[in-house]
Amino acid sequence: MDKNKISDAIIHGKTSLGIEFGSTRIKAVLINEDHAPIASGSYGWENAYDNGIWTYALEDVWTGLQHSYRELAADVKNQYGVELTTVGAIGFSAMMHGYLAFDKADKLLVPFRTWRNTITEQAAIELTELFKFNVPLRWSIAHLHQAILNNEPHIADVSFFTTLAGYVHWKLTGKKVLGVGDASGMFPIDNHTNTWNSRMIDQFDALVSGRNFSWKLNNILPEVLTAGANAGTLTEAGAKLLDPSGKLRAGIPCCPPEGDAGTGMTATNSVAVRTGNISAGTSIFAMIVLEKDLSKVYPEIDIVTTPTGKPVAMVHCNNCTSDIDAWAGLFREFTQAVDLKVDADTLFTTLYSKALEGDSDCGDILSYNYLAGETITGLDEGRPLVVRMPDSRFTLANFMRSLLFSALGTLRLGMDILAQEQVQIDKLLGHGGFYKTKEVGQKLSAAALETPVAVMETAGEGGAWGISLLAAYATRKDEGETLEHYLDEKVFAEMQGSVIAPEAADIESFKTFMTVYTKGLAIERAAVESLK
Repeated sequence: MDKNKISDAIIHGKTSLGIEFGSTRIKAVLINEDHAPIASGSYGWENAYDNGIWTYALEDVWTGLQHSYRELAADVKNQYGVELTTVGAIGFSAMMHGYLAFDKADKLLVPFRTWRNTITEQAAIELTELFKFNVPLRWSIAHLHQAILNNEPHIADVSFFTTLAGYVHWKLTGKKVLGVGDASGMFPIDNHTNTWNSRMIDQFDALVSGRNFSWKLNNILPEVLTAGANAGTLTEAGAKLLDPSGKLRAGIPCCPPEGDAGTGMTATNSVAVRTGNISAGTSIFAMIVLEKDLSKVYPEIDIVTTPTGKPVAMVHCNNCTSDIDAWAGLFREFTQAVDLKVDADTLFTTLYSKALEGDSDCGDILSYNYLAGETITGLDEGRPLVVRMPDSRFTLANFMRSLLFSALGTLRLGMDILAQEQVQIDKLLGHGGFYKTKEVGQKLSAAALETPVAVMETAGEGGAWGISLLAAYATRKDEGETLEHYLDEKVFAEMQGSVIAPEAADIESFKTFMTVYTKGLAIERAAVESLK
């Protein structure tokens, strides 16, 4: 890339900025007119398990946002020798679902309840039956209704509730809006109007009418916007909140805030029908854009939308790489104890690559990566486990193969349902930390799902790049241009990537693992019951 050309684009605001709040990292990515990443910054953070609730402190939201932006601005200065004072457009995205509720004075009523919480079973079952539409445990409406069922006193004071992306966007622009993809993880969407399902809104209000709340549901939800819509601009206060140095100017247009599912679809060009993607990090989910509705309601399948409102079947699993990361941390601690200098990239690449050397049966080693519960397997809580027989071949290669297969196990159970529904998939693209080590996650995913899996060169940029693309689309699209056309013709037309088809031996290897994995779920359930 021509640095002089990039410097000129930065000075004149011909760039787009995307910032995404992931489960373990807040990342900022700046892209140029060719949609290529030119600078980045990040901040590591972790959820906390506080009084039985998975949460993040809102102070950490702003600390992380400012840190990642400050790193990005420094990266711009170091690479191109110019100060970052403006951009062409900004987009904010974050983990979907969860519950952030505020009163009329904009005070947070209870600590942020994230998607990872599985404490809403009663509410989710009741609403699914009422709506005849699957309402998963992590959806915002399930959290709201469970709080009502629990007679939590804060419910009477709710004036507004939203997702993490919606909260950040609101504080930086003053607009209480949400992209339709993120909104579809709060409450069901009417795919004809691309806004809240009015029939279900009325059903919910009728359900709680006897409690005499001062609010109606429609009045406490954010406004729903589709990709490309004007979602406001960065205010003076917002600019200072994002960049306390005061160098960033206000007035920058913002695209609708989106969830990590929508940015994942965008980052993998999986927004057209019969396309799909796998996002694999702390959680793992596959999203397939549907040609037609499923034949019935499945508790294992979420129906959400693309950033433009197309219906999507989402298989979401709460657990993916966290257990692998924990084991990597243990190995790293050992290397430090024996005074070996091994950087994180080398450590993870070595461990992931070892999985390809493992025996087809993982050496009779079984693992469960359940730090949290899993709806698909009927578990409200998780207990990470490694189980082996006395004569199991307990090698590093077999151990890592079992861990990586475990990260894909629950996803496979959900995808089996879509296979029964004869959902057609033309292409499946992977992104997220699971795919950072070349070919390993891709090869094993292809085996697990028995379909070719592609990974783009930009896969490591993930959702932050995806929301920067949505910001660019909002300000640079041609009149009437669809998101599908914009991505196909202006972003991915010459993008490099690799496709790995499943190999017969790997397919059989994963099937062998899944046979034991399914039977062994009784062990996981016993662990949950026994270890309180």
